[in-house]
Amino acid sequence: QVQLVESGGQLVQAGGSLRLSCVASRRIPSRSAMDWVRQAPGKAREFVAGIPWSGWTTSYADSVQGRFTISRDIANNALYLQMKDLKPEDTGVYYCANRIFGRQEYDTWGQGTQVTVST
Repeated sequence: QVQLVESGGQLVQAGGSLRLSCVASRRIPSRSAMDWVRQAPGKAREFVAGIPWSGWTTSYADSVQGRFTISRDIANNALYLQMKDLKPEDTGVYYCANRIFGRQEYDTWGQGTQVTVST
């Protein structure tokens, strides 16, 4: 089973930018989809952005549309999330997660990386 490791989270002021990375321990199957999911303190995990590993159609939560960009590097088994114009409500632990494209349940989660946006 693939292992996922996120990095890039840190404390940033509102309006700032961050780039999160997620690296897989081995090749991600082409039938996979990779998502970014976040969890704010005291709240359930929520979908942020997703991309099929062998396709190009990206998807975003309404709350991040236009501010976040998901991308991938297939050769290096890496997933990224470029975040700009960050808001305090973007604070949370950000996870990358792997699933089979077309299915909703996740097969693998990373350990998460903390993003804190201050006012």
